[in-house]
Amino acid sequence: MQAQDDEGILDPWVVEWLKTNPEGDWVTEGFPPEIRELARGPVGPPSDKQIDQVTDDVVDGVPIRIYRGNGPQTGLIVYFHGGAFVVGSIGIMDNVARELAHASGAVVVSVEYRLAPEHPYPAGLDDCEKVARWALESASRFGLTPASVVFAGESAGGNLATAVALRLRDADATSVAGQVLIYPCTDGPLASYPSREQFGNATWVWDEYGGGHDLAGDPYAIPMHATSLKGLPPALVVLAGCDLLRDEGRAYAARLRADGVDVDEVCYPGQPHGFINHGFPAAAPAWEQIGGWLRSLLGASAT
Repeated sequence: MQAQDDEGILDPWVVEWLKTNPEGDWVTEGFPPEIRELARGPVGPPSDKQIDQVTDDVVDGVPIRIYRGNGPQTGLIVYFHGGAFVVGSIGIMDNVARELAHASGAVVVSVEYRLAPEHPYPAGLDDCEKVARWALESASRFGLTPASVVFAGESAGGNLATAVALRLRDADATSVAGQVLIYPCTDGPLASYPSREQFGNATWVWDEYGGGHDLAGDPYAIPMHATSLKGLPPALVVLAGCDLLRDEGRAYAARLRADGVDVDEVCYPGQPHGFINHGFPAAAPAWEQIGGWLRSLLGASAT
């Protein structure tokens, strides 16, 4: 792994991969219509992680997919997929959900929330909150307690995971065990960070997510705009060294710490946005880190 001071230099393996897999600059410029349709489809990259039980269900109109192994489960993870709020599905991110279940030993509930721009904010977040509340109320169905529930997501899903935690905190709802935020989107389009200057600024995301409305000042859309993060659950923040979201994820981790939240933060140098989703070599140690953190957290919550 590269040294910390070289974190923003692409890993040579990634450089070679990009040469043979040119994708275009979708992250900063947006998804072309034909790519957007494919990226909302029912089938994603294959996974070698076999899960004993995979079932589809619907919670208050929101489709979900449940991943469950045989035997005792460590906890219940509500997973919100990434995709800039406009693409992704429980099918496209099946590989991520399987990795999460395998690494953690937990039941994973993957959420098919509504996507922008057809369904702008707060439609997707409302769907995520519905499933999160269902998970807290239904934990006993899996032989678990509400104290073993965790929210997790990558990119836009990381935003949704911590936004749901904020909503529940502000509603004085049952607290959850933790939050796993993988290269999360935490700040708005006007914020300035060195990583955005180096790797691009995806302002188009906020235009589509907001449906033409200014979301500035709304902490459930832009978590960095929350007055306080006090009372949020412990967090693992996983960052990529060559990601435009690197520095806002780091800033959000610092805000959480400043407000008394226990935070573990790790950055994978030389990795671009989405390296975990694509299953790059660096994804293996990242999953080991995520799984270890979750097993430790959920083991403590069960005592």
